Amino acid sequence: ALQVALDVLSIEDALTIAEEAVAGGANWLEAGTPLIKNHGMVAVKRLKGAFPDAVVVADLKTMDTGDIEVEMAAKNGADVVGVLGVAPDMTIKRAVNTASAHNVKIMADLIGVKDKLGRARELEELGVDYILVHTPLDVQRVMLEKVDAALDELKGLIKNVEVPVAAAGGITLETAPHLRDAGVSIFVVGRALTKAKDVTGTARRFCEIIGVMPEEKKEKIPEPGQMLKEFEALPTPFISDAMKRFGAMRGLRPVVKGVRVAGPAYTVRTLGGDWGKVVKAVDLASPGDVIVVDAQGMDVAVWGELATLSAMKRGIKAVVIDGGIRDVDDIERLGFPAWARHIAPNAGEPHGHGRLNEPIACAGQPVSPGDIVVADEIGVVVVPRERAYEILKKAKEVAKKEKRYKEGIERGRTLSEIFGL
Repeated sequence: ALQVALDVLSIEDALTIAEEAVAGGANWLEAGTPLIKNHGMVAVKRLKGAFPDAVVVADLKTMDTGDIEVEMAAKNGADVVGVLGVAPDMTIKRAVNTASAHNVKIMADLIGVKDKLGRARELEELGVDYILVHTPLDVQRVMLEKVDAALDELKGLIKNVEVPVAAAGGITLETAPHLRDAGVSIFVVGRALTKAKDVTGTARRFCEIIGVMPEEKKEKIPEPGQMLKEFEALPTPFISDAMKRFGAMRGLRPVVKGVRVAGPAYTVRTLGGDWGKVVKAVDLASPGDVIVVDAQGMDVAVWGELATLSAMKRGIKAVVIDGGIRDVDDIERLGFPAWARHIAPNAGEPHGHGRLNEPIACAGQPVSPGDIVVADEIGVVVVPRERAYEILKKAKEVAKKEKRYKEGIERGRTLSEIFGL
């Protein structure tokens, strides 16, 4: 990634440089420390508002109150927040914990750190997302030292940590290839861009060197079938975390345990235990759909063994009912994934009242036709289809962090230590 360090004092100057750099392929924009000190979080907010598709970095260089500062930056649109690697472990932990809650990432800056490799390992253990190897501007001016001056040390650090490593400090078009070959993932470029006569052309040349493809404006979104497979591999808590705790239906229980499904919603609204429209949905839904029924939470069954057999023949993936279900012994034996609020022996009558494939509310969550429904033994989550890929990416990041936390526990750390509580 090419990160443009906007270490200027004027927001307007920052926006102008950012626009030209993005046109050349830059994909990360840093609200530099001087810019933030001069304008506060307004600088971060303006950058994100002007470039919503870019990764916006708030270079706060946080040394204390990690939770407060990360929350401030996140609420103003930051995607990544910079903290100092020399900060106390508790500050780092609180920053990481708050970042996780707000779906942002932490970049730890090794500026001023003597044992860079040792501290990088500790920071990775604490849960940061990126390590920044940084040669300070004052050192560049007085000692004429650049970030590429100690390539062997940089290579050793990159080989010994798993998180991506960023480099900053006097990077030029001439030194960028050496850093690329060393394994740097994020190139933080300041004056070589902000002072360039042709910012767009210079950004384009940087992108060519480091392997960023300027012509690709958007990521390739997986095909719907592949996206469903990836959702189905993720536990519902990860998806809920990615949606900032939204999207989870309340009060529904699985009939068959130990299964997880993901599929597009085919919606039904009914009332009074009327199951006419529910079985009609089996005829009209497509194979692989999840039938989602708003039955007003009533304890009257609108689904049973016969509906299950019919659904299985039609290739329906699952049923989710904010209401009653019966014949659960047979449904469990058949292994058909079903979730419901109530188990009841009594069923309603098939009058055919209700609506099909229109927006509904089910167990406290809005559901539109085509939304992705993910359900497992833990619960049911609804993902708005227009945000599906965005949420999928965030949920996969949650899964990576969860794995890292588990590894920390296995090494003897407690959960309170990991989260800085």
